[in-house]
Amino acid sequence: MKTLTTIDSLRAEIASWRKAGERIAFVPTMGNLHQGHLRLVEVAKQHAERVIVSIFVNPMQFGANEDLDSYPRTLEDDCQALQQLQTDAVFTPTPELIYPRGLSEQTFVEVPKLGDHHCGASRPGHFRGVSTVVCKLFNLVQPDIACFGQKDYQQLAIIRQMVEDLSFPIEIIGVPTERAADGLALSSRNGYLSAEQRAQAPALQQVLKQAAKQIQDTSVDFRSIEADAKARLEAVGFKPDYLTISDRSTLEPADHRQQALVILAAAWLGKTKLLDNLEV
Repeated sequence: MKTLTTIDSLRAEIASWRKAGERIAFVPTMGNLHQGHLRLVEVAKQHAERVIVSIFVNPMQFGANEDLDSYPRTLEDDCQALQQLQTDAVFTPTPELIYPRGLSEQTFVEVPKLGDHHCGASRPGHFRGVSTVVCKLFNLVQPDIACFGQKDYQQLAIIRQMVEDLSFPIEIIGVPTERAADGLALSSRNGYLSAEQRAQAPALQQVLKQAAKQIQDTSVDFRSIEADAKARLEAVGFKPDYLTISDRSTLEPADHRQQALVILAAAWLGKTKLLDNLEV
């Protein structure tokens, strides 16, 4: 596995693969890799001859009071895990390489509407940072395929829309959420949980499953289901940010007239924000 730290070395490697006629799959990450990330790499390997992973903690997607400085950075362990999967290359740029003029003067990409609700409402500017860095990485790597986890459902929808709107010739593959044995969605931030909180955390997925069962009852209003689910989360120690029954395409609040639904949820457990979703 090659470790690439400059744009010139990245482009040279990509050019050699292209010259050989090989398809390229890309997995962008912020590092601190867990089995969910590694599953993305495994799926990428099924769709292309070459797989490249980026590891970059993107400052543009962090708010002023968020965990940019404390976000776990485990580059050596990450590279060992990628090596074991026979990943072809890892790209590890610095913020100065990605944003040479600094964040305040950086051209940005923003997808309208899809980022207005849910995490976009509580984290203003977050999805601008996500779409900008993914757009730039797509331009640098120019992959045929890119793999993203479905745990970050809103992020995946925004990236799909950006790719469509900007005519990127890239197939976006959404990979089902990897979970621990007790149902908790795997996340780099799960490491912030205390032992007691970790034992409570699977309740988020359990509450989503209960809400999904209630949706089948057409006599129950969706807003009532949402309120009931939030109350159940609060009863077991969560502080809900949002829990919304939404249309899968628009991510707008839905009702019984829509058929393709997703329950989107984010809730704080202590100082840790957990995300999950369930398609219905």
